[in-house]
Amino acid sequence: MKSNFADKSDNRVDFLANGIAQVCLIVEDIEKAVKNYWDVFGIGPWQFYTYGKPLVKRMTRHGKPTEYKMKVALANIGPLRIELIQPLEGDTVYSEFVKEHGYGVHHFGVLVDDMQEAMSKAEQAGFTVTQDGAGFGPDDDGHYAYLNTEDLIGTTIELIERPKRRHEPERVFPLPDDDE
Repeated sequence: MKSNFADKSDNRVDFLANGIAQVCLIVEDIEKAVKNYWDVFGIGPWQFYTYGKPLVKRMTRHGKPTEYKMKVALANIGPLRIELIQPLEGDTVYSEFVKEHGYGVHHFGVLVDDMQEAMSKAEQAGFTVTQDGAGFGPDDDGHYAYLNTEDLIGTTIELIERPKRRHEPERVFPLPDDDE
């Protein structure tokens, strides 16, 4: 994959200017991984969601409408969000990653204020969106998009326009009164 900005500083994209907001790992067993992060490092609490229909209203893979499903667990280490994803169904960037690399660090997430503008900048820089999902906030907002940056920088970049509000998680681990 060649990008248009590789040799031209005036065409640089600024996705990383505000730092990395999220690191994502693809895991085989999300329950085991969350428990290990909690037991070994004290990272938590974790919020669990199932991303797919009906939560994620619009999904594409290589620009075409699709459906997929994954289990997601989110926690913070200071300002950095850790995201664990366990692929469940469908042709996804996650299942493709596992086939090519096994389980491990999949992407860095960067926050954007305007997804359409960010995707336009990505396209101008020569990147394509490999998968995205939108409408996962209660107000039909929220959008994430994965760019084909792995060959260039060794990992995938995810553009994230967070929803203004979030749905309540399916569950939280540990619960505030858990002694675990």
